[in-house]
This record gives sequence, C-alpha cells and structure tokens, in this order.
Amino acid sequence: MTSLPAGLELRPLHIPSSLDAPDAADFREMVRLRNLIYAEISGHEDSSMPADELLPLYQPKPEMKRFSWIVVFHGDVVGRVGLDLPQEDGARTGFWLIELRRSAWGHGIGRAAFAEIERVARAEGRTVLQAWAEHPAADGPRLAAPTGFGSIPEDHAARFLTASGCTLEQIVRVSRLELDGSRPHLEALLAEAETAAAGYRVVQWTLPTPDEFVESFAWMKSRMVTDAPSADLEFDEEVWDAARVRRYEAGYTDAGRHMLVTAAQHVDSGELAAFNELVIGKDRTAVTSQEDTLVVAAHRGHRLGMLVKCAGLLAWHDVAPQSPRVMTYNAEENRPMLSINERIGFAPLSYEGVWKKVLD
Repeated sequence: MTSLPAGLELRPLHIPSSLDAPDAADFREMVRLRNLIYAEISGHEDSSMPADELLPLYQPKPEMKRFSWIVVFHGDVVGRVGLDLPQEDGARTGFWLIELRRSAWGHGIGRAAFAEIERVARAEGRTVLQAWAEHPAADGPRLAAPTGFGSIPEDHAARFLTASGCTLEQIVRVSRLELDGSRPHLEALLAEAETAAAGYRVVQWTLPTPDEFVESFAWMKSRMVTDAPSADLEFDEEVWDAARVRRYEAGYTDAGRHMLVTAAQHVDSGELAAFNELVIGKDRTAVTSQEDTLVVAAHRGHRLGMLVKCAGLLAWHDVAPQSPRVMTYNAEENRPMLSINERIGFAPLSYEGVWKKVLD
C-alpha cells in the first residue's frame, strides 16, 4: 500500500451479495458519495443512480478485474477510487477514477490515491492508464484537444491530471434531448432515413436479446472500442460471445433497469448492420440514457444511424412516456454521429476530457 497522509484510509470496497446484507454499509455509502459528487460537479442530478441499480454492475465478471476503494479521511467518507482492468489476452490498459467531495480537496488525497492506482496497475502488468473527467464551463485558460476538436477549462481536475503526468487526448460532448414535443420532428427524420435505408428494416427488442440476434449483437458490441473515434487513446480489442452478452444484460435486468435495443437488419443477408441502446432505471420518470450506438463499417452511407436513433426514440415515447429527456455522450471529432444528434435536437450540456498516462 502507498504511504498515505495522516488521517487518510483507502479502504478496499467490499461488494455485498445484496443491499440487505450486514456487510453492505460501505457499498451504500460509496453510492451516496458518488451521487453527491456528480451533482456537485455538474449542477444536476441526472447522473444519479440508486444503490440497488448499481450493485449488479459491480458483480465480478471474467472480462474485467475491478479494484475499488472508498476514501475515508479523519473518519468521514469523502470519495471513491477505482481501477478497471480488461482481461483480454495481452491487455495493456487500465481505466481509473478518483472522485472526491470538494471539501476534501487540498489535502494530498488525490495524489495518494493516484499513486496507489499506479502501484496496482504496474503490479498487474499494465502500461497505459486512461480516465474520463467532467470539466464544467469556467472562465480562464483552456486546454485544447490534440484532435483539433474541442477544449476544456484548465480547472482543478485538469491541473491535477496534468501534474500527475496525464495528457489530454480527447473531448467528449455530453448532450441532452428534451422529449416533450419531439415526436413530429422524429417522425419526419425517420421517414427520410427509411427512404435512404432501402434494403434494411428496423428490428427492436428489450432485454434479453432474442437468441436469433445474440451472435450478431455480440459482434457489434465488440466493435465499439475499435470502430468509434478514439484519438490517441488505447483500447484492448474486446472479445464478445453469447455468454458475455448475457452477463452484460444481467447488469441491467438484475437491477430492474429497462433497455430497448433498436437495430437495422440488412434484408437480403439477415445481418445486423447498426444498433442503438436506450436505458432507464426503475424510476420511469427519471432521465433516459442513450448508450452505445454503432453503424457497422461495411454498411455505412445508408443513414442507418439516423434510422435506429429515431426509431428508438419514437418507441421510447411509449416505453417511458414520463421520462423528460435523454442524455448521451460522443467524442467531439465524431462528426457523423454528432450531426445526427444535432439534427434530432440534442443540445450540448457539458464536456468531459479523456486523459491518458503511459507508465514508465
């Protein structure tokens, strides 16, 4: 363990079998801090999740090794720390987070936590660490992404990351669509997309994925880390099969969360050519998350991205009619997908920086 400042404990987070278990207190406290910190950073609570919906996502999976800690400072829980290590053969990367209440800044906690992350990553044979950090709008100096797309304020998080030896690689736009009154515009866009996508049809399902689509869906999910714009970031190529799809789905279904998958199927071959995911928690009046969207490279140029997004959002009006809005994340250089979102009516809400450090 890294030497820690006086009064600081990085306590390994125990993952309980249920929230009713006697050993679940630290997990519940971690989730409480998570939600407080996200609201503190963003100024809204749209990223909040209840503990019972997060717990299934923390259950062990063979494709990911997870290290988690809660940050205890002079007896108070003030944050959380995490390191995720993909388990594909030859994996080099680790994905980390350090999230602290503002009241805990300035005591060397972040430096100590990052030193522990580096120590564990090196012990696990990793050479590249990457992280996402939200950077709220602020006046003053800015850092531009080397991609040439977007910039962030040189704020507290940026200064910490730079001082820790990380480099800014990419800007991610967080966008929001207000659902009220959006149906007529979506219907018009869908009609345009259907004309351009002659030879394809829309297929939709809620989890679990029908057996006939599992293999195709698994293959598309495997392309998310290789086909999306990723600047100079590094991602270990993922291997997906039917068993991994079922584990992925369990992270939603075991929590009572609802996912609608909208896919485009090539009529002649039966291949799935594109997909989009919309997700909401048990509270159907909460914000909706638009998660992965992909158009397979061989099928691009047929407006399939617009097709699956509009078809999904229109169906969503019936799935979760009381959900007020949809949030989504896209790399700033991903102009094809951002152009679709902008035409649909998504507006920028905030920006994240994606940071990288190559370990010596």
